[in-house]
Amino acid sequence: MSKDSFHQLVADLTGQIAGRPLDQDLDQWLNSQHGAGSPSFEKLRQACIDGVAEGWLCDREGGGIRYGRVFKAEDALSRFSVDVVDMRDLAGPHHTHPNGEIDLIMPIEGDATFDGRPAGWCVYPPGSAHRPTVAQGRALVLYLLPEGQIKFTQ
Repeated sequence: MSKDSFHQLVADLTGQIAGRPLDQDLDQWLNSQHGAGSPSFEKLRQACIDGVAEGWLCDREGGGIRYGRVFKAEDALSRFSVDVVDMRDLAGPHHTHPNGEIDLIMPIEGDATFDGRPAGWCVYPPGSAHRPTVAQGRALVLYLLPEGQIKFTQ
């Protein structure tokens, strides 16, 4: 999977969620339409696995987390930025989501969970905060951030 093909794959998804509130309804819709086991989930999961293997995803490392911003927020992505992290049994840095956050949880080893959630989607509303935690294995997590906004706690 090329970076351009990945961009198109994500743009197809962000086009479907553009303008929707980041709330429980969106969480449920994403899991029903694009949840674990669906063709779109499997395409995104395989694209992320391939991107990590090819070195253009998760090209940085710090604190035991491989990570990287793949795309900045832009109109073609409905003003979402795209980040992917690779985590195994650890908690990342605490941060807030001024505009919310949409996460795609893709277990790679074991029955990995992200913030206690299994494979699938997790939507955090605007103003929420957390310390992202992967437990019970290794997972790739794709983050969609409206306008690329994230604030790490000091």
